[in-house]
Amino acid sequence: MSTPEPVRRAAPSPDGRATEEQPGAPRRRRTALLTLAAGATAAAVLLATQTGAGAAVQGSLAGGTQFYKDPASKVVKWVAANPNDSRTSVISKRVASQPQGIWFANYRPDTVTSDVRTITTAAAGAGQVPVLVVYEIPNRDCGGASAGGAPDLASYDAWVAKFAAGLGSGPSLVVLEPDSIALTTCLSAQQQADRFASLSRAGATIHAAAPNAKVYLDGGHSTWNSAATQADRLRSAGILANANGFFTNVSNFNTTAGEVGYSKSVLSALGNPGNLHAVIDTSRNGNGPAGGGAWCDPAGRAIGNYPTAATGDAAIDAFLWVKPPGEADGCAAAAGTFSADVAYQLAANAADPSPQPTATPTATATPTATPTVTTTPTATPTATATPTAGAAACSIAYRTNTWSTGFTADVTVKNTGTGPIGSWTLKWTYGGDQKVTGFWNTKITQSGAAVTATDLGYNGTLAAGASTAFGFQGTYNAANPTPTAFTLNGAACTAV
Repeated sequence: MSTPEPVRRAAPSPDGRATEEQPGAPRRRRTALLTLAAGATAAAVLLATQTGAGAAVQGSLAGGTQFYKDPASKVVKWVAANPNDSRTSVISKRVASQPQGIWFANYRPDTVTSDVRTITTAAAGAGQVPVLVVYEIPNRDCGGASAGGAPDLASYDAWVAKFAAGLGSGPSLVVLEPDSIALTTCLSAQQQADRFASLSRAGATIHAAAPNAKVYLDGGHSTWNSAATQADRLRSAGILANANGFFTNVSNFNTTAGEVGYSKSVLSALGNPGNLHAVIDTSRNGNGPAGGGAWCDPAGRAIGNYPTAATGDAAIDAFLWVKPPGEADGCAAAAGTFSADVAYQLAANAADPSPQPTATPTATATPTATPTVTTTPTATPTATATPTAGAAACSIAYRTNTWSTGFTADVTVKNTGTGPIGSWTLKWTYGGDQKVTGFWNTKITQSGAAVTATDLGYNGTLAAGASTAFGFQGTYNAANPTPTAFTLNGAACTAV
């Protein structure tokens, strides 16, 4: 069986969110427990019936299904707190308006039932279906940066029972354990068998407690394991008896068309059982993967298909936003925190929400009818004239996270002068063979060792004492020395 390369993951943020990466292959990132809240606007929902516990589960989501929109999600809170920000309109219309996954990644057995019930009660009152992401399997992330979960499988089984007890009788969609089936390189054959048996029990437990819940197991993604390998593992994890299907592309950038094809190949390898279908994470795949294997908040990405059960394909139950767009991977901001810059870029590169297609999406890397969008907000403040070289006073904080042959850099530009800066151009020269391969919150050009970073309009104006931050990803061969000389609009800056 083919296996992925060893994983590299960004460190989790203080609230427990984390991201996950696989060098040499498209990324697999994760978030964790989102804020719980009740209340939302009522909407109609239809969900096909399922058989009772113990039988093969069948049925698919009706096209009119409305997924739950958390009124206290991070993006909703940001929009409410920033009504005058030039990015707010786009983020509100294209991100905050959409339902997104709610993650359970902190092991809290004493409160998980009430935490789940808070969501399901609110969703039922709104006539919506919540998307709940369970991320609690022992030896999660094979001990990487997203390590955690229940202490052992017995504890996990008990935790799942408490989780299931909060689901209630209404419809819900459970994304059960991202990476748990696709990523098993750290497990012995017996440990893998034990994990898969526990996942099968989890599916049965959820269906027994909540007959209207739909459970989807980890299907990896189209550029990871082969369809045959993933189907074998899914079969061992009880998909034929205790699940409604599998999910793919969670937190990834693979195109919807590619994931649809991969999902059908997995279903075929499973024997095309009529009771199984797939769901696909389309939260950031509108422009497909970034070039050069960039995985950490890469520039130029876009939200993909808006969440819907009207996929136009009987094999695909839904397009979902399992990974909330705008939650950073650890480069543009701390892992799992909401970044308006990331959310704006994803949104600005995509179309406004519209009635969903009734036919299978075409095999294009970008959503149909995607408008041409500039990289600056639609309501960019008018910039003042660029200060003369002698008028600028600045400090630069340049911090890197380095691994063999690669690095990311976080740069903070601060106006230490007494007057405003209307727009900025920052320059430095590398002392090694570093090459910038991707960037965010800035535009970077490089000529030899000389690098030039410019603002994107919305982050160009810096009042006296104000600062802004940007980042980028790069490669090197021999060494990665930190540059010590920076100029902002032609004036020397102090490195701090």
